[in-house]
Amino acid sequence: MLQIKSEQDIALMREPNAIVRDCLKFVGDRIHAGMTTKEVDALVYDFIKASGAEPSCLGYCGYPASACVSVNEVVVHGIPDDRVICEGDIVSVDLCAYKNGFHGDGARTFCVGEVSPEKRKLVRVTEECFFRGIEGLKAGAPLYDIGYRVQKHAEANGFSVIRAYTGHGIGREMHEDPSVPNYGKRGTGMRLPAGAVICIEPMIAAGTWRVRVAEDGWTAVTTDGRPAAHYENTVVIREDGVEILTL
Repeated sequence: MLQIKSEQDIALMREPNAIVRDCLKFVGDRIHAGMTTKEVDALVYDFIKASGAEPSCLGYCGYPASACVSVNEVVVHGIPDDRVICEGDIVSVDLCAYKNGFHGDGARTFCVGEVSPEKRKLVRVTEECFFRGIEGLKAGAPLYDIGYRVQKHAEANGFSVIRAYTGHGIGREMHEDPSVPNYGKRGTGMRLPAGAVICIEPMIAAGTWRVRVAEDGWTAVTTDGRPAAHYENTVVIREDGVEILTL
């Protein structure tokens, strides 16, 4: 069941979401070739703790790290380890922070050094998909209009939309109703009320949208080995539009 947030709730949510925003900027300014994904995770952990918050991902359903760090063909949920980030990689960092009784959530994909034109376009279009997804979004809008617009923009650029993973509601729990897919039929789905807080997170692949999950039970990779990108913000539905808490 969707949990509508009061203005007091939303006020409390601003701080953990600001921490997510600032942490993503902090990591993006420091990520470089030669560091490991585990070192990226350490940056996230230290930043969130220094901000007086808790890393929501750490221990969630047994997840062993503070962030998901996904390189190239890894779509989401890449477990940080000794993998070395190389020049030309794209690296998605997805993280959550918990403070004031609420969670914040966001993700960005970073280009490391000189990346291929395809990868650079993929990262750009994935971000654009988010902003296409929120066009016209306000109280009373159909939920699946978001995914319709995301899918339309991705496919118009020659890319595909990951089906296996979606956005979600957020609040006192990191994952709440509703599921927010990145594909869909225009004009369908529940009508979003004012005060709904959702995470919209396009996950876009250069090749197939099909994924497989590694033996660790978390790491999702494209079945064709081609790159994928991820961009996410936490959004409040308002009567006349949206408020983006992680920008």
